[in-house]
Amino acid sequence: MASNFQFSKGTPPEIMFSDFQALNKFQSKEFKQLVGYALEFLVDPGKSFRLMEQLDGFAEGNDISAAALKNIFKSFLTLCNGALKKSMTSLQLKEDAVNLGKYQTLISTCWTYKFVALSRSALGQILMVNQLIDMEWKFGVTAASSEVDKVGNTFLQVKLVINTGNGITNTYMELTLPQFYSFLHEMEKAKASLEYLN
Repeated sequence: MASNFQFSKGTPPEIMFSDFQALNKFQSKEFKQLVGYALEFLVDPGKSFRLMEQLDGFAEGNDISAAALKNIFKSFLTLCNGALKKSMTSLQLKEDAVNLGKYQTLISTCWTYKFVALSRSALGQILMVNQLIDMEWKFGVTAASSEVDKVGNTFLQVKLVINTGNGITNTYMELTLPQFYSFLHEMEKAKASLEYLN
């Protein structure tokens, strides 16, 4: 059992090794089908219902238990998802698959073919988390304070309406003028980066 894996921080659980041994029992055609299902799911995770239908059909067509197939597939998906998060090359993915016990090299070919779509999908998912929906702001001047040097200072109150993926939340901030300009600068850099990517 190899101890250096690039898709995870430590050695994967023992069950992954046995699941990858089970993958060796599939012929190239069936394995290519499973790889296709995994990569399609990673490109568009919103269609999980379709994946479940595909796996059930695959299990029925290949005379294998649906529960066992889903466990094997989950381990395989863990490898692919870890590889995607770490932007692994097809050679690194192939090396990890071999270390887990999968001897077919088909995975690296499919990974190379789908890498651009996978990366684009991952980036799109990252950008959809904490999406800014609305922003309200108010400028103010401190008129009275127990500290003399605070009187006359300008401030900005900001309300951000953010879609966190689990719902919409309001976030409130109070910024001094220099903090606001720094915040504005960071937002302009983010906007420029997004425009560059599109």
